[in-house]
Amino acid sequence: MPNTRIRVPKTAKAGDAVEIRAIIQHPMENGFRLDSQGTAIPVEIITDFTCTYDGGEVFSVKLEPGLSANPYFSFYLKATKSGPVDFRWVDQDGTITTATEQLDVT
Repeated sequence: MPNTRIRVPKTAKAGDAVEIRAIIQHPMENGFRLDSQGTAIPVEIITDFTCTYDGGEVFSVKLEPGLSANPYFSFYLKATKSGPVDFRWVDQDGTITTATEQLDVT
């Protein structure tokens, strides 16, 4: 399971655009590098990242092998009501990692 760091403001005013930040500590191996014995390091990438809030998808991206290690995302969402901000990563082998942060809207 990749180590994830997520930053969601604890509170926001209704209607504000709030910045969401997420980083996945992941090697994102593309399958072209060789280890010290000359053997190809197998492909190990995260293929999908999605963020949902207030019942809808606010950010989604498909990742490719050309992406560097430890992908970082920063985006904005409009604070409409208090609730969870859910994150979902999918690895190429089908492993799903999820995380949730609470956003309180005043």
